[in-house]
Amino acid sequence: MDASHEERRLGDYLLIERLVETPLITTWLAEQVSVGRRVLVDELDPQRASRSAAFLADIRAKAAVDHPHVGTVYEAVIERDLCFYAHEFLPGATFEDRRLAEETFLPEKMAVFLRRIAEANLYHESHGFATSHLNLDSIHLDDHNVIRVKNLVIAGGRTPDQSLRDIRKTGEALRTLVALDQPGTTRIQSVLGWMRGEGVVEPIGWQDVKTFCEQIEEQLTGPLSNISAPYGKQDLAKRKPILMISVITGAALAAIAFIAFKTKPPVTHPAARLPLPDPVLVPEGAYPTPDGEEGTLRAFRISAHETTIGEYLEFLDALNILAKSDREKLFDPQGQPAEKTSHEPDDWAALLAAAKGNGTWKGRKVTLQSPVVGVDWWDAMTYAEWKRARLPTQEEWFAALRKSVPKPAALPIGNWLSAVTDKTPDRTPDGIIGMAGSVSEWILRPAPDPSNPLGESLRVIIGGSYLKPAQGALSREWTADRSLRRPDLGFRIVSDPEPN
Repeated sequence: MDASHEERRLGDYLLIERLVETPLITTWLAEQVSVGRRVLVDELDPQRASRSAAFLADIRAKAAVDHPHVGTVYEAVIERDLCFYAHEFLPGATFEDRRLAEETFLPEKMAVFLRRIAEANLYHESHGFATSHLNLDSIHLDDHNVIRVKNLVIAGGRTPDQSLRDIRKTGEALRTLVALDQPGTTRIQSVLGWMRGEGVVEPIGWQDVKTFCEQIEEQLTGPLSNISAPYGKQDLAKRKPILMISVITGAALAAIAFIAFKTKPPVTHPAARLPLPDPVLVPEGAYPTPDGEEGTLRAFRISAHETTIGEYLEFLDALNILAKSDREKLFDPQGQPAEKTSHEPDDWAALLAAAKGNGTWKGRKVTLQSPVVGVDWWDAMTYAEWKRARLPTQEEWFAALRKSVPKPAALPIGNWLSAVTDKTPDRTPDGIIGMAGSVSEWILRPAPDPSNPLGESLRVIIGGSYLKPAQGALSREWTADRSLRRPDLGFRIVSDPEPN
């Protein structure tokens, strides 16, 4: 630890250790005091103030990134003689650390890792983001096999050669990390070879890499045989459809499955409905805010869980009854768009059928006690009004979290919540479930984004989700679209201290 900066702070950040120092920027390991989380802080050398415009341009470019596999920018601070930004301290060891430790991965795991790396880079491609070089030090893998990639976005436009540069470098770098003589070793090494340009007529792209890895994942968990090369050796002038084997095999499997289904229809059983936990009381008092300040709040009760499919079904049934007397808009919030005529979530029929039959939806087990998703801000507000409640403010949501969790970053990130249960690890000591994972949640009021201090206030989506774990309970997103719907976006409600 560097003692020369003992107890030095940059705003809300206590500097712990100098990690990297260049003539322009010093990178610190720091602690964001208000929320007790480790972060990285990049500080511009005060003697290089003339470079602040370029420094800030890169920060703005990084702050525009919103992808679950890419590191997050938290806050930028610009003062007269101080210029720095805080960003995510990615968990786990880098692939470079694992290479030096001579660690290897089974081919099916490497296929998953490489697919996620490809997805992050496809995001950059689709948004035209310029990026610095991707290398093994940029790729982090935590103890739960979750891949996160350092935010490499920089100011400027993306050039056509950036993807080719990173694909070839990654294909070379990962070759020693694949376990030898395992099922799938030849297949994943073939993909890495194609990434390096070996045995192909023209370079492959990140979409090709993603497709190949998806095939390998499927093949290594099923009866499929070897992966096809992207270019047939007998016909190098044309790319052969890589999915042909999968399509043919899939058709055969579908026929077998159909015969089995006709012979013995599956039996489904309704999901059991367990009692839901009571709301949690948050007493009046002073609480830290998500932005590192402190505010006083009146007492309130917050739902111990996100609104469930079963609860939302009761709400829709009530609206259907009201519709018989043309009162279905009784609880609609002011300003709701006139073209919005229904509060049914996206894909509601399929979601409800799966929940009632204890089945699956989008590959995940669903019950009536799973969180309702595919709802926009207007839907959440209408439901809350029907329940004589409201959505929480981000200050209330965060106060409920901090009431019994001193360091929110330590709260285990939960996956998709198939049912409200006391066995989920994503649970505060007070019994509030799903704040770090499950689904992200709509918040009542708009707020400014700290990474864009001069920007307008936008609607806040808070908490991690099974699709966007990001920073778990410390995750926040901002959107101007109150009609946004996603399969990992729901809500919970708050009410007065005394139950209705």
